[in-house]
Amino acid sequence: MIEFTLWDILRNLLLATRWTVLLSLVSFIGGGAVGLGLLFLRISKRKAFRALAKYYIELFQGTPLLMQLFIAFFGLGLFGIDVPAWLAAGLALTLWSAAFLAEIWRGCVEAVARGQWEASASLGMGRLQQMRYVILPQALRVAIPPTVGFSVQIVKGTALTSIIGFVELSKAGTVVTNATFQPFTVYGLVALIYFALCWPLSKSSQILERKLNVAHRNH
Repeated sequence: MIEFTLWDILRNLLLATRWTVLLSLVSFIGGGAVGLGLLFLRISKRKAFRALAKYYIELFQGTPLLMQLFIAFFGLGLFGIDVPAWLAAGLALTLWSAAFLAEIWRGCVEAVARGQWEASASLGMGRLQQMRYVILPQALRVAIPPTVGFSVQIVKGTALTSIIGFVELSKAGTVVTNATFQPFTVYGLVALIYFALCWPLSKSSQILERKLNVAHRNH
């Protein structure tokens, strides 16, 4: 029987952590891009666009992420499309993240005083110009803390991708546990690594929220 030292266990978990971090980054960036598009649809003057974005957001917020992962991985297989686990994981997390980010950002845009819309419209600005030069710069200040805070949920959400065979931190924990028969040690280290990833993000969100609120009150 092969003996595993604490360093052997930790090294294997850290190797898998790279994929957790990479998947989190891809999901956050991809979700942000899709979410920005949804935001523009959500606040569009056209009722059909608003309805489309609303139903998308309700669908992805109202169904479990686990189910979305299953559909992305197994659903496309019904049409003869072979989907790698990493692609299904990235796609599902991106679409799921987009729904939440779009709604977070919509609330931030709506927090901007209505007079800002009216003032920019009186200057002859179009809708896109209003968003680019007047509304988004102000909404950004409000959006940073909750956006950073939501990134924690994305990191923790990656753990569910182990169910479709993507080898990230939690999946590696299961594999290493089966090899070492040391579940307490392995999962204790897994928990510590997740904490090391998530705590700085949570703390950053709190600090940013305090600083930006103080700046807003002083302004």
